[in-house]
Amino acid sequence: MNRTRLSQALLVAVIGSVALIGCKKKEEPAPVPPPAAVEPAPLPPPAAAPATVSSVTLGNAIDANNTIATPLTAFAAGDTIHASVATDGASPGSLTAKWTHVDSSQTVAEETKDVPAGPAVTDFHIAKPDGWPTGKYKVEVSLDGSVVNTSEFEVK
Repeated sequence: MNRTRLSQALLVAVIGSVALIGCKKKEEPAPVPPPAAVEPAPLPPPAAAPATVSSVTLGNAIDANNTIATPLTAFAAGDTIHASVATDGASPGSLTAKWTHVDSSQTVAEETKDVPAGPAVTDFHIAKPDGWPTGKYKVEVSLDGSVVNTSEFEVK
């Protein structure tokens, strides 16, 4: 009988322990939801490509598109001298043509023109009805203040 009581006491102790453990069991915290995916800030649009000068051609006549059919490096004293400047780019720019008589280092003319975005051809020209002095000349073409081309020519 002693064993039966001991068994019963053990059984009561085990059931009581289980009951106490069950009551004292802490609730598991609710799982924390993962943080919402953070969208990176959108990248700013790329800067528009700056205008570039693709060619400078000299001649004594231009067509309706400001292009020169017959490029020249030597001119007659009575010629009108044209510089046809081809540009391209996603942003507009400012072109300057500075004409210089090399032999005397004298600036003959200087002119600035705005150029639109995209492909364009701009004409710069100089004329002297009583004739140009013979000698060597040059035209410096600048885009937004930086010289991008120097073309030399001669008046004979």
